[in-house]
Order: sequence, then C-alpha cells, then structure tokens
Amino acid sequence: MTGRDETIGREFFRRAPVRCARELIGCTFVWGGCSGRIVETEAYHAVGDPACHTFSRPGARAFVAEQDAGDAYVYLNYGMHWLFNILVKGPDGEGFVLFRALEPMAGVDSMRERSPRLPVEKLAAGPGRLTRSFGIAGADHRAKFLDAPGSVIVAGPSRGILSGPRIGISKATELPWRFGERGSRSLSRPFP
Repeated sequence: MTGRDETIGREFFRRAPVRCARELIGCTFVWGGCSGRIVETEAYHAVGDPACHTFSRPGARAFVAEQDAGDAYVYLNYGMHWLFNILVKGPDGEGFVLFRALEPMAGVDSMRERSPRLPVEKLAAGPGRLTRSFGIAGADHRAKFLDAPGSVIVAGPSRGILSGPRIGISKATELPWRFGERGSRSLSRPFP
C-alpha cells in the first residue's frame, strides 16, 4: 500500500492470504453508511489449511473457483453469527481473510441501534459483533463488495501489528495467522 486515503482495489486481494490479512490492519472498512478501522484479521489458505472452509465444504471450493478476488464470503457460524470474509486469490495462493474486529469510526448511532448494550469500542470487537453492528448478513454472501456503491476499503497506516495463533477454531490452531493492531481497545481478545 502506498498512501493514505487510497481506495484499495481488487488487485490488493490478488496475493497470499497471510500477507493480505496483515496489510489490512489499519485500513478503513466502509459498508452501509458505517465505517471502522480494521484492527484484527485472520488468514485462511484454501489449500492445505484444515481450518479453512475449502478443506471440508464443496460450496466453499466452488466459491473460490467461481468468484473474484475481493468478493464477500459471508456465512453463518454455529447457527448464530454471520461472519464476513474477503476472498483472496492470486499467484501466491487462494483463501480468505476473516475480519475479526474494527474500531468504529462513522455510523456509530446505527451500530448502537443494532447492538445497544455495548460500549462504542466493543461494537465491532469480534466477528459476530462486527457483522451485527454493520448490518452484514447472509444476503451479502457473494457481494461484489469492491464494486458496490458506498462500500470500500481505504488504505491507512497501522500503529504496529501483533501476530499470534488464530482463535475460535479447532484445527491448525498453532498457525500465527491472526493479526491485530497494537494498543487497540477493540480487539476481540488480547494477544498472548
């Protein structure tokens, strides 16, 4: 990424999932009139990663084959929470970046309507809270996110990046493919 206030295009997502997940930290995510600073992500590789949906779900493999880099992969986790991922595919690998947490910036009143009991810094602290606060649901699966009006990711600097094992999964838990912004009060969980 080269500068501030530069909209990220599809080309950004044509790289390896781990690199993409790390470089999204500090960027601004804009969706449905709300925005937040990306402070936590996780990378999932489509091949050889038993924690990735492509490992056991034919529908996820078809999604990777049929969709473009930068498209939204939204699924219901344990029948309770929608989770938002972006498809990453290019010569260095394919997979997904899960958005785990954002620091709310704009549209906070709308976020509070959807999650009224949470303090502002925790409105999007966790992948389920993030989708609830931003109004993301199953209808957004396969969305051409980067082409949708009012939905963008804007490049921005991070305040330092932490890495550690992914959380909330039962396979390949040792891989240090979870990234977070140092000092953020909006992380879903602290880093070790």
